[in-house]
Amino acid sequence: MIRRGVRFIGRVQGVGFRATSKFVADGFDVSGWVRNESDGSVAMEVQGAKDEVDAFLNALHDRMTGYVDSFQAMDMPPVDCERGFVIRR
Repeated sequence: MIRRGVRFIGRVQGVGFRATSKFVADGFDVSGWVRNESDGSVAMEVQGAKDEVDAFLNALHDRMTGYVDSFQAMDMPPVDCERGFVIRR
């Protein structure tokens, strides 16, 4: 099990990025959250089997490619007993 923290930079707020993230995540065996940040970026933490996390992030990239200018990702410690993928406000 791995966990990745990701910050997406670009035109990622006001374009359905969080809702799309939730929709795409529901098709994979991942958990975590996504939220808008005050600087205009979107932050996300996602965890699951490495193949599932990678496939989710690739699918999200395919859906939102025109909106993301860049992203930063880092490995994080997994969170025990986390269930589902949610939008945080």
